[in-house]
Amino acid sequence: MSILVVGSVAFDTIETPSGRAERCLGGAATYFALAASYFTHVRVIGVVGEDFTEEHESILKARDIDTRGIEHVDGKSFFWSGSYHDNLNEAKTLSTELNVFESFSPKIPAEYANSEHLFLANIDPVLQERVRSQMPNVRIVCGDTMNYWITGHRANLEKVLKGLDVLLINDTEAKLLADDANLVRAADRVLSMGPKSLVVKHGEYGATAFFSEESFTGKPHITLPFRAPALPLSEVFDPTGAGDSFAGGFFGSLAAAGELTPAAFKTAMFYGGVMGSFAVERFGTERTQQLTREEIDQRFALFRELSHLD
Repeated sequence: MSILVVGSVAFDTIETPSGRAERCLGGAATYFALAASYFTHVRVIGVVGEDFTEEHESILKARDIDTRGIEHVDGKSFFWSGSYHDNLNEAKTLSTELNVFESFSPKIPAEYANSEHLFLANIDPVLQERVRSQMPNVRIVCGDTMNYWITGHRANLEKVLKGLDVLLINDTEAKLLADDANLVRAADRVLSMGPKSLVVKHGEYGATAFFSEESFTGKPHITLPFRAPALPLSEVFDPTGAGDSFAGGFFGSLAAAGELTPAAFKTAMFYGGVMGSFAVERFGTERTQQLTREEIDQRFALFRELSHLD
C-alpha cells in the first residue's frame, strides 16, 4: 500500500537548550516520508535546489523512499531557522527563505498515478486541491494545514477540506478554523466542513481523534472522540519534526492496515505518537532515519501500558 506525500523538502538550522544544528535535513514531506516508510512504501513530490545533493537524497533512498517526484531546479532549497530557547512547544522563527519552494508547482510522475493513499502536507491549499484533483482514485486522503492558510486563504482551504478523509492539525489550528475555543465544539464544526475525521495534535500531551460512525459505516454524524497518549521524555533535543513524524506514523500505519476501521484508526494514533516521540530525541531527522521496526514496536508496547488498566 503506497502513500504519495506532497510537501516541502528543506534545510533547517535549529537552536534548542540541547544545542544547535546547522542546515540539517528537514521539511514536512521529509519528516513524514521517513516516519511512514517503516510501515509502507512512500513516494515524495517536492522541489529542491542545487544545495540538495545526492548525499541528502540518499537518506531518503536508504529507507526505500521513491524520490522520482522530487524536482531538482536551479537555486537554493527552502531554508528555515528557528529557536526553542524560550519555549520547547513553540518555535521562534529566526529566518525563512522560500527560495525554489516559492514557485513550487507539484508535478505528479506517471509512475505515481496508482498510489493508494495521498498525504497533502502543509502547503498552499491551491496546490493541495490541484494535486487532489489529479488523484481521483486514491483510497484515503489525509491533509495538513496551518494558521497562515486558515486566516489568509480560507476559501481555498475550504475546498480542500471537502475532499479529505482525515484532517490532521494541532489544537490551536482546530480552534482557529472553527472559531471556537472549546475543542469538542470546534471539532464538530470542523467535521461539518467536510473532513470525515479529525486528528488534533497536543504536542507533548498526545493527540485526540474525532470521527463519526459516518466515517466507517455511512450512518448519521455522531462525533466520537478518542485520546492517544504521548510518551513522557526526560529530554527533548528538537521538536521541529514531531508533528510531521506523527503524521507519517499515523498515516503509514493506517495505509498498512489496508482499510479504514475504528480499530485501525486507533492503532494508527498510537503509532503516530511513537514516531513523534522518536523524532524529538535528536536534531533533524537523525533519530528517525536510524530506527528499527523492533524499536518502534517496543515503544508501541510502552504506549499501550500508559493507557491500559489491565
